Amino acid sequence: MPLSEQEQRLLEEMERSLYQNDSDFVARVTRRQGRPTYTAITIGVLIGLVGVGVIVLGLVVKQPLIGVLGFVVMLGGVLFALRSGGRTPTARPTRTASSGPAARGASRPARGSSGGSFIDRMNERWDKRNQQD
Repeated sequence: MPLSEQEQRLLEEMERSLYQNDSDFVARVTRRQGRPTYTAITIGVLIGLVGVGVIVLGLVVKQPLIGVLGFVVMLGGVLFALRSGGRTPTARPTRTASSGPAARGASRPARGSSGGSFIDRMNERWDKRNQQD
């Protein structure tokens, strides 16, 4: 279900507020790498299966060193499957004061960092929405 214009504006306002007020968190999140790709997962699972096969081979020939080697190969396959696909997501650019419907609120003075007024506005919007339904 798509968001209404009011919900989109609210989401954009929250995002701008996050970028402005919690830049350390934004920097930490954007440094993370992207989700693993299907290719990496497939290759990792195959390497893990080879590792399990080497463990079984170590048990059959009664050589613990081969079993340990199989465990290392299996662990490497799992880690390869879980590693990121190599893409780092870029931070979404924030809108300037001259762009989009969010520009109407950009000329307002900055609100206090306590967040009370933001929460009050959110509660008012929630109450209005519930009264309409």
